[in-house]
Amino acid sequence: MAKAALITAMLTLVASCGDRSANGPIGVSVIGAQDEFRAPLTHIDSLAGAISFAATAQGLVSYDDAGNVIPGLAQRWIVVDDGKSYIFRLRRARWANGKRVDARDVRRILLARKRAVVAEDPYGPVATISDILAMTADVIEIRLKNPRPNFLMALALPQMGIAMSDGGSGPYRKILQEKGQPGDMLLTPVADFMAPEEQPEDIETRIIWAERSARAIMRFQNGQSDLVLGGTLADLPFLGLAEVNAGTVRFDPVVGLFGLALSPRTKLFDDPNVREAINMAIEREALIGYFDINRWRIAMQIVPQQLELPQMPAPPDWARQPITERRNLAIGTITRWRAQHDGKPVTLSIALPKGPGMELLFIALRAQLRAIDVDLKRTDRNADLTLVDEVAPYPSVSWYLGRVSCKRKVHCSKEAEELLEQSVAAEDMAGRAELLAQAEPLVQAHNGFIPLATPVRWSLAGRRVNGYSPSPRGYHDMRRLVK
Repeated sequence: MAKAALITAMLTLVASCGDRSANGPIGVSVIGAQDEFRAPLTHIDSLAGAISFAATAQGLVSYDDAGNVIPGLAQRWIVVDDGKSYIFRLRRARWANGKRVDARDVRRILLARKRAVVAEDPYGPVATISDILAMTADVIEIRLKNPRPNFLMALALPQMGIAMSDGGSGPYRKILQEKGQPGDMLLTPVADFMAPEEQPEDIETRIIWAERSARAIMRFQNGQSDLVLGGTLADLPFLGLAEVNAGTVRFDPVVGLFGLALSPRTKLFDDPNVREAINMAIEREALIGYFDINRWRIAMQIVPQQLELPQMPAPPDWARQPITERRNLAIGTITRWRAQHDGKPVTLSIALPKGPGMELLFIALRAQLRAIDVDLKRTDRNADLTLVDEVAPYPSVSWYLGRVSCKRKVHCSKEAEELLEQSVAAEDMAGRAELLAQAEPLVQAHNGFIPLATPVRWSLAGRRVNGYSPSPRGYHDMRRLVK
């Protein structure tokens, strides 16, 4: 199936191959649907939506490729009141409709973005915002309930981008292409506020295709694009099938969560022994062996680093046991559960994205769970197990624990949830760190989330994009593709 998709993409594209000017616009294929790129705020949870929104609706601050916070709509800022107040001076800018950006509009938009972000990151820095004030037309203040050292990093997320109903302030404007023109759309640099008549050079423009991974890879192989963004494990096998030059494949050094979230609706998971049995029965090393990725690391812990914790998070008690011993214990648990439920077979459904990489992952997981007498089937909705594949947006225990919390509809520890809620209201960083240190082992021991490995993010970069560099946030600034 994967090879057939590549052949179809190749035949579609080969007729339109042609030379591209060395100084012409940079061609970028974004893996995803056109709707995701054209209506990014509606699809902000997709990679294509996040890329589009970041390019056209900058936030107060942004990321560079190294993951550092850089100015965005705000040209500078100061931090006062012991880290509980951030005051930003806005640069002179215009919305897509030509109206000048005003702090009062920015305040209103940020309040709306805060609500959306807190729903996804319930215990993160944005959740501590107590007020947003427009001090003048060019100055805005954000007040926090308590200091959060990662606040600017959270503010730099594409999800905190600032846009009116008809678009943001840049750094690009989006122009939809007509049939027969190259690309699905153009990203053109926003004109300087003080020199609106100046026209950008062609090489500053980006021709964008939002398309399936197979098509994006073949377009790159045929020399019709300079960069492919948005690659994940789902698409990875296409690279081998297309015989992509390994020198053009760039993996981002990201950390985050790649594993299975257990549904709180599944009655089977109310048995803590069953949750642990499924977790311990999976041999992570065998899973990643299905894929040819150097330095891809397995994960057995939800929080992969020490971060704010007083010490490194401890792995599960069974982590050092051989897989045969772990599976023998797991089989015993499943057998006892079946005996208590009239011999009922154990069948679990799993929701995975589409793509050949996910086909391989499903085959591997199904084979491993069959070893403990658990059958696995795929479904698109209301699954017992759902893949979480997300890059950590900032380095904090609160993101990891919040992503697998009760508020994110994951089978969870109520005791840990209470501690997480208290951490948001903690008056100082020491008190917050103590609460997180108490919550972390409870979340880990609950086994409501099964870590498998680190997330995988990759791109294809040609010679023209000599400014491209791997990103620890999986984010790539369209403005810095060419030196």
